[in-house]
Amino acid sequence: MTTVRRLITRAVLALRNFEQWLVAQLVFGLLNVLKLFPADGAMNFADRFGRFVGPKTGRHQLMLTNLRNAFPEKSEAELTVIAMDSWGNMGRMAAEYVFLDRLFDFDPFSDKVGRVEVEGVPIFIDLYENRRPFIVFTGHTGNFEMLPVAGAAFGIEVTVLFRPPNNPYIAEKVFEFRRARMGNLVPSHAGSSFSLARKLDAGEPVGVLVDQKYRKGLSTSFFGRPVHTNPLLAKLVRQFDCEVYPARCIRLPDNRFRLELEPAMEIPRRPDGAIDVDATAQKLNDKVEQWVREYPGQWLWYHDRWDIKKTVKTVKA
Repeated sequence: MTTVRRLITRAVLALRNFEQWLVAQLVFGLLNVLKLFPADGAMNFADRFGRFVGPKTGRHQLMLTNLRNAFPEKSEAELTVIAMDSWGNMGRMAAEYVFLDRLFDFDPFSDKVGRVEVEGVPIFIDLYENRRPFIVFTGHTGNFEMLPVAGAAFGIEVTVLFRPPNNPYIAEKVFEFRRARMGNLVPSHAGSSFSLARKLDAGEPVGVLVDQKYRKGLSTSFFGRPVHTNPLLAKLVRQFDCEVYPARCIRLPDNRFRLELEPAMEIPRRPDGAIDVDATAQKLNDKVEQWVREYPGQWLWYHDRWDIKKTVKTVKA
């Protein structure tokens, strides 16, 4: 009986592995087809494709539930528009992976207007000329993948913490792509905090996405609803007392982008002067919420930030 169970387990794992491989090949095939077209045409097609396919998936119901909870004052028609924009945003991101080298055309030493504009150039220059450890954070807004590329354009190599896709075949390709264009990468796992701490201790900058789902962590709120927030960034600030810079990407009309690096954030402290970790985590959430409210269709509403998937019956666990 044990032998039979072992064979069944192996068969199930092999089938799952094949399924992941097949999905990866389909994704790679679609991206390779997009390479054959001009960047603008490919991005526009990917937008339409995302808007067509997204609503037909189970995740669409989760997206609408998230939107209803976040914007109870909006009508169903308004929420549907935001949801469709979000699916289009995800479609565009897939196409932009293919053309990222060509899309980022900002030259800090030229007055020529290109596809990408940057706000916060004096901050970039200061961080380059006065090297010191710092943390830059962002959320899943616009094409957030462009931010490390912008740093590299100013000669600033930021070590970025990222969560690999669940599909191992896609994860490997994404890692290779990002590493070639964005410098140092630290996959999110149990030892990632030590890797980032070593970089800061060596006087180097790190980058973190702060709006990912986190099952444990600090009790905070996001859009007025309780969420758990990863305490990593707040604890690193407490350990190194370094500057923290908010940064985001905003999609503009005609397939253009604006990258914003904001001034260093004032970090909350307790009466004894120590960093207030809980208040810092909440302040990060508040900043991302401010960004999302400004451009709601440019955030990834399909992910389960509030851990409510079990209450949405049409979404598979």
